[in-house]
Amino acid sequence: MNTMNVFLTAALIILPALALMFSAFYTFKKRMEGKPARKVMRVNLVTFLILIVMVSICAFAVSAANEPVAAPEATAQAAEAEEAAAAPASSSDKGLGLLAAGLVTAISGIGGGIAVAAGAPAAIAATSEDPKSFGKSLIFVALGESIALYGVVISILILNKV
Repeated sequence: MNTMNVFLTAALIILPALALMFSAFYTFKKRMEGKPARKVMRVNLVTFLILIVMVSICAFAVSAANEPVAAPEATAQAAEAEEAAAAPASSSDKGLGLLAAGLVTAISGIGGGIAVAAGAPAAIAATSEDPKSFGKSLIFVALGESIALYGVVISILILNKV
């Protein structure tokens, strides 16, 4: 492993951990100062998005650094061999498939959490006012949870494709 790979791997591990610790510390500090939760969550969301971009860039850089560089004459022979044989998907294709499956699961889980966070208190309030509305309220909460399940199903389909 050369020095660049070691640096990129260390950055892939250390930078996200530092960003998460900073985000947690900032959240705790601002909530203790009496800042509204909405403003604090904006900072957490921006930190999370920056973290996703940093990890993706570092992962692609490590992947690119690990691919061997072939000589020009060997490249022509390798291209002919690849065209002749129906080779399975490359490691970068598999990595992108795994990344896509993870993103699908994460985003659908976040969406399902937001839906349940909005629907469950309303369902509880409706049930406390009229106990007969429990069944109808439960359906709306289940619809929010189904968003996350759809994401899991799609990610399983992606994993089976890769």
